[in-house]
Amino acid sequence: MPEADSRDDKDFHVEIPPPEQGYFLKGSGAYDWGMKNRLARIFRPDSGRTVMLAIDHGYFQGPTTGLERVDLSIVPILQGADALMVTRGVLRSTIPPTHRGGVVVRASGGPSILKDLSNERIAVDVEDAARLNVDALAVQVFVGGEQETQSIENMTKLVDAGYRYGIPVLGVTAVGKELTRDARYLGLATRICAELGAQIVKTYYVAEGFERVTAGCPVPIVMAGGKKLPERDALEMAYRAIQEGAAGVDMGRNIFQSHAPAAMLRAVASVVHDGADPDGAYELFEELAGSAVPV
Repeated sequence: MPEADSRDDKDFHVEIPPPEQGYFLKGSGAYDWGMKNRLARIFRPDSGRTVMLAIDHGYFQGPTTGLERVDLSIVPILQGADALMVTRGVLRSTIPPTHRGGVVVRASGGPSILKDLSNERIAVDVEDAARLNVDALAVQVFVGGEQETQSIENMTKLVDAGYRYGIPVLGVTAVGKELTRDARYLGLATRICAELGAQIVKTYYVAEGFERVTAGCPVPIVMAGGKKLPERDALEMAYRAIQEGAAGVDMGRNIFQSHAPAAMLRAVASVVHDGADPDGAYELFEELAGSAVPV
């Protein structure tokens, strides 16, 4: 059994950007036209970044607070996000087909919060994803979890299918209670996802060493929003993640559980795309929240 590579003196050359490959997005120069086109509907070509709005929580935890009525809470603010992360059920039943933003569909699932979450299977056929005209498929990967190999196989099967149809795969690094959330673990998990074919990786932010996580991953990393934080703290986290190499954020609860979701979405976008610092973004949030008309 090989030992884990635990050296602390690795050099990721975080000060040196990766080479250009004829496309604006990191590591994406060799993909087919259709896959690049889909990626450009998720990431803005002018900034190379994305603000994703995650509303797929119900696939394992049911009617999450803030998502009880997606038609009332989410549809009115869709235009504020670059891309929507959603289940195919909600996409078909609730999201207007006139929506022109990027769409990332949750493609893994099975267990609920009452069971072992790592025991997921592929839950969406790639042909159905093509029928829905989605821009990426998201799959949970439980590195270090009980069903690690199975979850990685889920991802690699989707990657193979995605190449046949020009649909990128977003590998989501799951962090359960039994797994340590630090830069060493996230560096391991994100690199595995990229090495095995994911075109995008979603992971959590850590205060120490996140720049090494992003530098060591050859494809774009999107920061997961995680649990609900005070708005100023969430904007600070997004700012630091972008400054340390993330290609965007995928926030859910920090948007739709805010008392002013549209204002928070705009404030996050100001950080990701406009270079606003946390103070400026929070001022924008307060200004927009104060003038918002309740839905």
